[in-house]
Amino acid sequence: MTRQIHVGGVTIGGGAPVVIQSMLNTKTTDVAGSLAQIRALKTAGCQIARLSVQNMEAARGFADICKESELPLVADIHFDYKLAIAAAEGGASKIRINPGNIGGEDRVKAVVDVCKDKKIPIRIGVNGGSLDKRLLEKYGHPTAEALVESAFEHLALLEKFDFYDTCVSMKSSTVPTMVAAARLFREKCDYPLHIGVTETGPVKMGMIKSAMGIGALLLDGIGDTIRVSLTDDPVQEVYAAKDILKAAGLRKEGVNIISCPTCGRTQIDLIGLVNRVDAALKDCQKPITVAVMGCIVNGPGEAREADIGIAGGDGFGMIFEKGVQVEKLPYDQLLDALLIRIERM
Repeated sequence: MTRQIHVGGVTIGGGAPVVIQSMLNTKTTDVAGSLAQIRALKTAGCQIARLSVQNMEAARGFADICKESELPLVADIHFDYKLAIAAAEGGASKIRINPGNIGGEDRVKAVVDVCKDKKIPIRIGVNGGSLDKRLLEKYGHPTAEALVESAFEHLALLEKFDFYDTCVSMKSSTVPTMVAAARLFREKCDYPLHIGVTETGPVKMGMIKSAMGIGALLLDGIGDTIRVSLTDDPVQEVYAAKDILKAAGLRKEGVNIISCPTCGRTQIDLIGLVNRVDAALKDCQKPITVAVMGCIVNGPGEAREADIGIAGGDGFGMIFEKGVQVEKLPYDQLLDALLIRIERM
């Protein structure tokens, strides 16, 4: 079991449920826009949000956002240790730094001191694209071993100043490297891990890479908090994270939709129907399995483990519960009837 940290009122590690994070893509100086995005993220199921703090103007905006935020906020800091201090004093619930790029040990200590005083945890963020030149020369390229060595060097620096309220991330755009780094780190250390694949590319490939990398680690029991990085609306990152957790069996809240891949027996627009069901139930938090099947012959039997489901035929369809038909009605009434029954469950 890993150590435990607290980000605002959210517990990470130590056996706590895996926490979902995302990062705002608004300007941190845009207080109203940032708060609107935070509200949307929370509604989608996000538990912690991260913002970029790249200058003092952004630090002031960050402080204003903290005053009204409905989520604990992480300040993402690069290069300037004074920004980390300003964010901590402005209400940050966690500070994300790379100790290797904010200056000498005295500057790291200054950040540690304020975080220690305010009981703010620090995330050490190691990224394959910004490794120290010395490590690149040693390993030749950003290997898993290089990422882990970088993480341990940074941990040692924080521990030198008696700071242990720490979370670690080692991200790479290469899935096998990210997975190997997390596994190697977990063998040697019990600090909580933030996991995710970075710079994943277009949305479709980003979803695939994230599901493979994050999913592989979750099935190994590795990962205390996750972010699915997508070049898209951050809300989509949250929905993707929830789906990955559900697929890994780690999240019961929310609807699990199963559906057949269609075949020659299909007599309805199954693809369109599945998409409509998915959209209608996206924010439903009932822990149920819903089946959408394209064949009234085999559908109910194939999906008998589903709590409720529908199957369509030529102009009509049926609703079934645990594989047993409970209603038969015209196809155009099928979806509304399904949603009514789910609402009553």
